[in-house]
Amino acid sequence: MTMSSTRKKAARRSPAERAAQIADAARDLALEQGLAAVTLRAVAARIDVASALVAHYQPNMDALVASTFSAVVAAELDEIRAVLAGEARPAAAVAALVDTLLDGTRDDVTLVWVEAWALGRRNETLATAVRVQMDAWQHVVRGLVDAGVRAGEFEVDDAGDVAWQLLGMIDGLNAQALVRWNADRSRSSVLHRAVEGMLGLDRFALDA
Repeated sequence: MTMSSTRKKAARRSPAERAAQIADAARDLALEQGLAAVTLRAVAARIDVASALVAHYQPNMDALVASTFSAVVAAELDEIRAVLAGEARPAAAVAALVDTLLDGTRDDVTLVWVEAWALGRRNETLATAVRVQMDAWQHVVRGLVDAGVRAGEFEVDDAGDVAWQLLGMIDGLNAQALVRWNADRSRSSVLHRAVEGMLGLDRFALDA
């Protein structure tokens, strides 16, 4: 007897409920195993339905991978916005940004990012989603740098360039941590000195 013949008939759900169930399963797979794990069979197995049912609701797996990526990283950005909003001064917000993103608790999202950059080479729908989310992140960080300049805390020539460089350094350190390289050093402390120089801050200002 085959597995497909023994599977219970999928409980009836409205189209909206089924679509949401598929999206949730894809997101959970991405966070647990990486974006590459979001396949038709894996999503179907996750919710114990036939692959054909998933294909009916998501006929384009490239689009599902892209939307899954967007859901994961947009949720993280919302969390970071809340963290930044709780800081009274731009310098403190920058320190919170660096420390939160490099504290090692978001490696599941880092893996989603890293795989998205790689998979996006052959999935233009995903590549487009990656560019949109990178723009959203840069917009938030650039706004933070601009606020510091207006407050007289930061001295920078181009807030956009600083935001781009800062995100690149954060992404690089987190990607390296996935293979536990330089694991004996604090990721955020490594970056504090570089960020202070970029922003024209006194040395150890971000440790305060």
